Amino acid sequence: MNILSIQSHVAYGHVGNASAVFPMQRLGVEVWPIHTVQFSNHTGYGAWRGRVFDGPAVEDLVAGIRERGVLGSCDGVLSGYMGSADIGTAILGAVAAVRAENPRALYACDPVIGDTGRGVYVRSGIAEFMADRAVPAADILTPNQFELDLLTGLTSSTLADAKRAVAALQARGPRVVLVTSLATDATPADAIDMLAGEGGTFWRVRTPRLDLSVNGAGDCIAALFLVHYARTRSAALALGMAAASVHGILRRTLAEGSREILTVAAQDEFVAPTETFPVETV
Repeated sequence: MNILSIQSHVAYGHVGNASAVFPMQRLGVEVWPIHTVQFSNHTGYGAWRGRVFDGPAVEDLVAGIRERGVLGSCDGVLSGYMGSADIGTAILGAVAAVRAENPRALYACDPVIGDTGRGVYVRSGIAEFMADRAVPAADILTPNQFELDLLTGLTSSTLADAKRAVAALQARGPRVVLVTSLATDATPADAIDMLAGEGGTFWRVRTPRLDLSVNGAGDCIAALFLVHYARTRSAALALGMAAASVHGILRRTLAEGSREILTVAAQDEFVAPTETFPVETV
């Protein structure tokens, strides 16, 4: 399997491509990473160095890959943090180029816009680009709960509301929607849910809530879900496998007291999670 991954990158730590590429490689996937930004570290530290690339820079790299004659062997495109709306346009151009060579290729979009407690943290125009152009183009969409509500204009305080919001997104294009972190009135205080919808059916995985605050877990989940879905074509199976791996990584990170997720040190969780969780039809 070959995946073109277009998103942010950090030299130190694990967010964006630095969180997504290695897990996919560990699962035996060949990854072609293109960085939309290159920072010294993730912005959660409050200070960082580096630069945001522009759309033409991304387009130039995609053109170079096309010239190698390999786009027909690309099985999927994964996008995350975009940095600017023109980078988003370049990503959709890459998706179109891949689909022209391989119509079965999947486009998985992690619509990075913001989060509960922080609000919107991307540049002006990104949220509108996600809603108007990225959502309709995606086969797979992986919002968090804040992004689910923002993109739909709905609320997801109950499971029924969350399912309604997922269905609203699917009506705009994506066949599969994965809500990567969900807390409804049915979620116990010591747990966190993930919800996936496909073909009118919804599945939930519930894992223990862990007392840690790290960056990059969502990037990892999106990558794992794409690979498992591409292999199984089952949102339920992909949900269960991705949830188990990410919980294992985060549990190990908490045990070690690490500020960064232990992408490398706990890598066996990607291929053989130490704990699995039931996937319930809801």
